Amino acid sequence: MATDGNETGINTRLAHSGNNPHDYFGFVNPPIVHASTVLYPNASVMAARSQKYTYGTRGTPTTDALAHAIDALEGSAGTIIVPSGLAAVTVPSLAFLSAGDHILIVDSVYHPTRNFADTMLKRLGVEVEYYDPHAGAGIASLIKPNTKVVFTESPASNTFEVQDVPAIAKAAHETGAIVMMDNTWATPLYFRPLDHGVDISIHAATKYPAGHSDVLLGTVSANANCWKQLCETFYTMGCCAGPDDVYQVLRGLRTMGVRLDHHQKSALSIATWLEGQPGVARVLHPALPSHPDHAVWKRDFSGSSGIFSIVLKGGGQRQQHAFLDALKIFGLGYSWGGYESLAVPVFLGDRTVAKGPYDGPLIRLQIGLEDVEDLKADILRGLEAAAAA
Repeated sequence: MATDGNETGINTRLAHSGNNPHDYFGFVNPPIVHASTVLYPNASVMAARSQKYTYGTRGTPTTDALAHAIDALEGSAGTIIVPSGLAAVTVPSLAFLSAGDHILIVDSVYHPTRNFADTMLKRLGVEVEYYDPHAGAGIASLIKPNTKVVFTESPASNTFEVQDVPAIAKAAHETGAIVMMDNTWATPLYFRPLDHGVDISIHAATKYPAGHSDVLLGTVSANANCWKQLCETFYTMGCCAGPDDVYQVLRGLRTMGVRLDHHQKSALSIATWLEGQPGVARVLHPALPSHPDHAVWKRDFSGSSGIFSIVLKGGGQRQQHAFLDALKIFGLGYSWGGYESLAVPVFLGDRTVAKGPYDGPLIRLQIGLEDVEDLKADILRGLEAAAAA
């Protein structure tokens, strides 16, 4: 998006990437194209499918605008757009795994990813193994001759361990395995996976790109080596997103930089404050100097988002539920990345390696766009209720 030989700033790129208004009579936003059938000018073009658009499942100007914008952010060779963040995990997994293959998945992965691996992938004959989020270069000892994919998520879902992604990618590539990463937490604004050796970058665009808790969407971006196989699988599966949702996410991108900066500042302010609050044993936020993986985060990431977890000082589910039930501003609901603050109980019972130990129950906080002092007061209500439970 440079116009003078220098790369423009991130907010400038977010405001202008994806489409050229002059392609659409000067209107600054691209049209929302609702499409299934696409007409051909004659039989020879139809037989050769030699025009740009051939059918609705294979792309429209609307999906192209978002895909091009994501490519500009990711530095990727191509991006597919799918109906949800979970679909952004399942489609590339099916693209690069076959019966008899082995996949290594970080044990702290998003639970629906684990559920997909433990059900569908295993049923299809894929060998699934989970590894410690701190494996780093040591993951080489887990790689087998049939290991085809190493799946990473950093920071970890719910517990926020930071993986040494470059070391993992190096070890995987030495054996011919490809590396996938769920990068939803950081977005490509704060971490660009492909720059660190990752082959496939996955995002739940439901979160920060959409930003308003009303759209489901996923994006998958690939490097040049993996793009063709990913794209062909996407076409084969017909797993395309609706144009209205695509447009909403493209619109959300325009303000994502400003929103994410606010999320980051508010979350860091609250996380730092929480470290000194009675009733809080630990704050699991990698941008805090107290976090055990802070050095790795600082080396690889350029910022942090608005979601982290806290560990209550002792107690169990009763204290956890008392904290949650006392909240008035934080909503109790899944997802994150929207304008509103949310809180959920953290469950670690499905893990095999990354179980803790922790001093008490965990609660994940999504810090929204509300005023920080109001959120602190709400959290204090929760801590007081937990202490009294």
